[in-house]
Amino acid sequence: MAVVSAGAATRGQETAAKVVNPERRAEANLKEARKNPLQLRHFLLGMPKGADLHYHLSGGVYAESFIRAAGEDGLCVDPLKLAFAKPVASADRPAESSASGCGAGTVPAASVPANQRLYAALVDAFSMRGFVPSNGWTAHDQFFAAFDRFGGTKPAHKAEWVDEAATRAAVQNEQYLELMETPDFSIAAKAAAEAGWAEDFAALREKLLAKGLPDNVKEAVERFHEIEKGRREREHCGEADAAPACAVTVKFVYQVLRGLPKEIVFAQTVLAFEAATADPENVVGLNFVMPEDGYVSMHDYALHMRMVKFLHETYPKVHIALHAGELTYGLVPPEELCCHIRLAVEAGAERIGHGVDIIYEEHPHQLMKEMAAKHVMVEINLTSNDVILGVSGKNHPFPLYRQFGVPVALSTDDEGVSRIDLTNEYVRAVQTYDLSYADLKRMARTGLEHAFLPGTSLWAKPDVFSAAVNACAKDTLGGEKPSKACSEFLNGNEKAQQQWELERRLRTFESQF
Repeated sequence: MAVVSAGAATRGQETAAKVVNPERRAEANLKEARKNPLQLRHFLLGMPKGADLHYHLSGGVYAESFIRAAGEDGLCVDPLKLAFAKPVASADRPAESSASGCGAGTVPAASVPANQRLYAALVDAFSMRGFVPSNGWTAHDQFFAAFDRFGGTKPAHKAEWVDEAATRAAVQNEQYLELMETPDFSIAAKAAAEAGWAEDFAALREKLLAKGLPDNVKEAVERFHEIEKGRREREHCGEADAAPACAVTVKFVYQVLRGLPKEIVFAQTVLAFEAATADPENVVGLNFVMPEDGYVSMHDYALHMRMVKFLHETYPKVHIALHAGELTYGLVPPEELCCHIRLAVEAGAERIGHGVDIIYEEHPHQLMKEMAAKHVMVEINLTSNDVILGVSGKNHPFPLYRQFGVPVALSTDDEGVSRIDLTNEYVRAVQTYDLSYADLKRMARTGLEHAFLPGTSLWAKPDVFSAAVNACAKDTLGGEKPSKACSEFLNGNEKAQQQWELERRLRTFESQF
């Protein structure tokens, strides 16, 4: 029998540990990185994060980009309102207007970079940078007011905004984005005005389709394609000098503006379902947006959910994510915290955005158990919830969702307005909730598991990341050369392809330690 020295045995064990436990090595490095916030940021910047599933395109753009675009578009700036303004039409330009076309009291946006004080003030006005609440003006007010201030740039910039989002994602080792965007719905709004309101959803839908709404569907689908085509051209995708952002897959979620009159909301929702049906490869789902605590959003919430439920039955293949529970105690009357998440789940939501007020819902524990059983994921936006609602730390339901087995994944919401990125959310989650590397890895996998991608999951059971489907069960997940059966499976399932790529990236990341 061979005799092995103690030193050799120890070295052999160490070698085996390095081979068998790459996750343990990454965990050890995360533990060390926790000691210094800057090192923690560096560690998590490189960690594969999979997807960001809750991302408003307009809110993801940084203020500096809006200012540049406004200058290119010939817009003006109102220094008092700290907002963009349209130039005065030349035909009726008043005598007091400037030669640039900007009216009295406004200045050309192109001149703003030369005025550092105004430039800085606009950045602050367009975001949460340096914001301090004052009497009568809350962080909630500041956040949502920003969108009105930086509006007005030309739609042609949308491709630039997607490029900005994808470029930032690539730097952080993200591979998939679902961007919420509202294309022009003027045809749908006109059809809604002509059709009027009726509680008979089936009849109302038919009226809208007969009044030109299919033309709006065609326009919306074409617009989404133009945006994606434009961003890929900017990034030189498919060429020798392709940008890293080309490796980020981008899909769109049609966002419905729920703060409008009910007939227009219904028309938008039909338009969203139709667009997602017409182009499921590009428009992968829909969502409702605008402040949930707004009067119309609150007053018509149950009606909106009935609309979604009815249309989901008509278009069963369309994916649904819904902003629900972006509320907190004191923001609205207590009794109105009862049931937004419940109604959203009943309407067919596969993902819930925010879900902050879950504990104030009727029978919250039962609801969370149901969400876990149905695999309804919650998109967790820690910074957004803190900034807008003042909910953070132990008062945030993030630990509760995890306790009840509800799938969760981190997302940014509006990274430009909040002045953050997805890495910031990972840092915040680790520091606040003492998450392990395994916890973070699970959330990254959960994000792709619940992405609205075509095809079947790589995993044999929903939200169980221990065994792959039979075709890939014997393969090394993320390996460079999957077996024939696994290759065939991956080629036929876009979701599984993205999940395989995440496993590859995780293997690469862990191998460096």
